[in-house]
Amino acid sequence: MHFSTFKEIKLSPVQIIPGSFLLTIIIGTFLLMLPVCSATGEATPFLTALFTATTSVCVTGLVVVDTYMHWSFVGQLIILILVQIGGLGMIAVASMLMMLTGRKFSLTDRMLLRDAFNLNSESRLLSFLAAVLKGTFLVEGIGALLYSIAFIPEFGVKKGLWSAIFNAVSAFCNAGMDVIGPNSMANYRNNPLVMAVTMLLIVMGGIGFVVWFDVIDKSREGVKKGFSPLKVIGRLSEHAKLVLSFSLALILGGMVLFMITEYNNPGTIGEMSIGGKLTNSLFQSITLRTAGFTTFPQENLTVASCLVSYILMFIGGSPIGTAGGVKTVTMFLLIMNLRTYVSHQDEKVIFKRRVSEESMRKASAVVFVGVVAVFILTIILSIVNPVPMEDALFEIVSACGTVGLSRGLTSSLGTAGQIVVIISMYLGRIGPISLVALFSRSKEHNNLINYSEGIFYVG
Repeated sequence: MHFSTFKEIKLSPVQIIPGSFLLTIIIGTFLLMLPVCSATGEATPFLTALFTATTSVCVTGLVVVDTYMHWSFVGQLIILILVQIGGLGMIAVASMLMMLTGRKFSLTDRMLLRDAFNLNSESRLLSFLAAVLKGTFLVEGIGALLYSIAFIPEFGVKKGLWSAIFNAVSAFCNAGMDVIGPNSMANYRNNPLVMAVTMLLIVMGGIGFVVWFDVIDKSREGVKKGFSPLKVIGRLSEHAKLVLSFSLALILGGMVLFMITEYNNPGTIGEMSIGGKLTNSLFQSITLRTAGFTTFPQENLTVASCLVSYILMFIGGSPIGTAGGVKTVTMFLLIMNLRTYVSHQDEKVIFKRRVSEESMRKASAVVFVGVVAVFILTIILSIVNPVPMEDALFEIVSACGTVGLSRGLTSSLGTAGQIVVIISMYLGRIGPISLVALFSRSKEHNNLINYSEGIFYVG
């Protein structure tokens, strides 16, 4: 596929990017309907295939049939490919194919790739793409090797290696799907290797590729010049500092809150040792950042833990990565806007760098649209599939945030309920990308008339 062909039918990046995900979902749906893709050799119903293709491409992880049981190896392979495409983005994957075949990138292609990655510049765009692809496959490969240490002795070479590869790609892409059994990671909640590898892969995929490369570049520079670790951290970009510090705060804050709210809950971590409570609380805090793996049933969470979960799932990961949600930077800018207003400051400054008003407006718009979408879709799901409100809200926030956790609701959804969740997953995957492009204004869209200021009473 050559992106310049889209120019002939006059599609903008705001249309092409969501369209590429939709096209991939449609293709994936028809492939998964083939009899060869099911374990029984029978054709999979359209809605089940559509739901599975959507959750794969949108790297969500909500499933209506067990991935390890319903699908054959061919079906699981297709799901894995869809997850990889969804994690990187169809535009990035198509660009990779163009690079491998030696086709030249037009200006239109570069602009589309820039918008797909939500970057501000087209400089060194192809080298950035190449680094993303190399880094992705390297990290997933290392993750698969580490997983195989645990899975091969348990399942044998064939299934163990396949489970390791599938889990590594799924964890890095924050998809939360697995082929190891019906209980997700529950059987490994006391296995330090599997738990550690899973958490690291989730975090690596969720912090964003820009942060990766900044940390690597500054670390190399620090080694060459003999800088101390603190000086290396100090030389990171303001974006990397914000992502790393706010992500760490959310992870540790979530862990502490889950320790407090679930400490004596026998349905979750109540009967674990202190070490087990800490590890599984940490895992829960990380997996809620759009990963979807679980070590205990989410329906056993207390109401307080559900509230914490809603917040973490809604925020999600960081920009230009594989995670979903409204993103850490977006939420921090919203908090920063509130703080500067309350403290009567004129400028929003983070790490001695001023935040533009355009960025603040984008953050407000993305969060507002996200809240409205969750609110409306939760109401619709409650109407078409009457369930307790906390379960419906959990399902929709999980779908819109491309998390993949559920309070046991997904498999019991009716046709209308599944369609609502499918729409939620799709909106959640294309939302952060498309909203940023949608709210990016060019000069020709600015107001041509200056009006006198009105008086409006707020609050």
